[in-house]
Amino acid sequence: MKIIFTNVMGVDIESPQPSSKILPEWYQKTDSYINQKKATNGKGVTNATIKKCMPVFDAITAGYIITSPADVFVSIKENEQYFEWSSLDLIGFHPLWQNPSHPDKNAHAYPKWHNPWAIKTPKGYSTLFTQPMHRDSLFTVLPGIVDTDTYTSPVNIPFIIKNPNFEGLIPKGTPIVQIIPFKRENWEMKLGSKKEFDAHVRNTQLLLTRFFDRYKSMFWSRKEYK
Repeated sequence: MKIIFTNVMGVDIESPQPSSKILPEWYQKTDSYINQKKATNGKGVTNATIKKCMPVFDAITAGYIITSPADVFVSIKENEQYFEWSSLDLIGFHPLWQNPSHPDKNAHAYPKWHNPWAIKTPKGYSTLFTQPMHRDSLFTVLPGIVDTDTYTSPVNIPFIIKNPNFEGLIPKGTPIVQIIPFKRENWEMKLGSKKEFDAHVRNTQLLLTRFFDRYKSMFWSRKEYK
């Protein structure tokens, strides 16, 4: 499958990258095992860190990261956040009345990144636009899903500055959104029967036959985004 990113800004900017190419600094610095030694604690528990957790790895490396094409400076003027940027058209705003009851309430208008990239996915595939996962950030993205096989115009990205009193720079190259393409399918929920319960028991027993990389070695499948 191919996902197509088209630069609609009209100037040379940094391209989106597979999330695996822009790993968070904290994750890169974390050792796989405490004291850098693969061991157990004498009670059947290993000293593996979050670095060995494949669900976290899959979340961090899923899809693609779009970064800010230029600096944005945030200041407080008349008790409101004020955004300044270069000549590039980087940020727009949603008025507060459009979002009166959302749990992530903002004090004033909601800023939104003007996405410089139009995205096209194959037929039957949509895209999740979300906060870059497991990454420290000054702001929180309001997630959304777009059918990017039919809607191929740029999708802008509303966000909230976490600290309403923040003043400072959001530098060029800051990850602003993580986008994850997925296939649209119809789903129907049901409750598990004894068959599913027995499968759960078997999987749990199988996990207990190994100390290290249990899930990775027996159940995990590699996901690739290039």
